[in-house]
Amino acid sequence: MPLYEYQCKSCNHNFELRQKFSDEPASVCPACGGEVEKLISQSGFALKGAGWYGDGYGSGSGSKAAAPACPTGGKCAGCPSAS
Repeated sequence: MPLYEYQCKSCNHNFELRQKFSDEPASVCPACGGEVEKLISQSGFALKGAGWYGDGYGSGSGSKAAAPACPTGGKCAGCPSAS
């Protein structure tokens, strides 16, 4: 479940709520009972491990795959060997 951050418009109290996507947004401050607004906060996103980039995409050391043989001998429209 996502974690949402809210701020009270009256007392500036910041708090977080873990809510389902289907839950209604919070509307009342737990500290003073005032009106709250949902804040946009930074997500915790991190890429870990080698991944596709570390597997040779950016290294330049990988060999290029050869194009498959053209069954028409390069006479079809859009064929790279037709030009």
